[in-house]
Amino acid sequence: MRTLVIGDIHGGLRALHQIIERAKVTPEDTLIFLGDYVDGWSQSPQVIDYLIQLKTTNNCIFIRGNHDELLLHWLKDSKDNLMWYKHGGEATVTAYQNVNDTTKQLHIDFLLSLDDYYLDEKNRLFVHAGFTNMNGVEYEFYPKLFYWDRTLWETALALDRSIKPNDLLYPKRLTLYDEVYIGHTPVTRIGKTEPLQMACVWNVDTGAAFKGPLTIMDVDTKEFWQSEPLNNLYFDEKGRN
Repeated sequence: MRTLVIGDIHGGLRALHQIIERAKVTPEDTLIFLGDYVDGWSQSPQVIDYLIQLKTTNNCIFIRGNHDELLLHWLKDSKDNLMWYKHGGEATVTAYQNVNDTTKQLHIDFLLSLDDYYLDEKNRLFVHAGFTNMNGVEYEFYPKLFYWDRTLWETALALDRSIKPNDLLYPKRLTLYDEVYIGHTPVTRIGKTEPLQMACVWNVDTGAAFKGPLTIMDVDTKEFWQSEPLNNLYFDEKGRN
């Protein structure tokens, strides 16, 4: 039995199919999705349909992403957001024109059920974006930071490698968990397309919203599988490019 973590999907159902097949996922595997299931490519409703179905055959843990929260506001409260439109929401709104009210309600229920984070028995934290409280996720005062924060990843990226974890200058947030798995900030921003570890933080967002692949990784062995770049799979769409 494996524990597999999946990065940001952003409406790319074709890529999700590819990584599930390439990793040879079985019902014995636990799947941890890091959020941002929607916004970017044209199949956001179909991605959610697929994930709802997948939960009937696999042990799935679904983390909440910021784009998932934005979609929930639109579906549940008809709340428009111009910035959301510019960052992938327009493709999602267009896709939902062909979705009936019954299915929309199922999607609302799914979005409401998402977890802010997951901490396993090996002290490995799975969260979409990060956290800011120096004492850990249980003490976070603003839960929205679980899916909006970028400072955890920026801190890990900028960390002086000569500073040891027992040094007084070492960031306390990077000492609380054995490993932290995140998405949210694609590694393509620094020219990478594979999962990247900085300090104890593993970033599994490999840019599927843009021109990168979607990634699934075995958290124990660190073996990973990737889809084709999403702009190749959706060659007639712009995604978030």
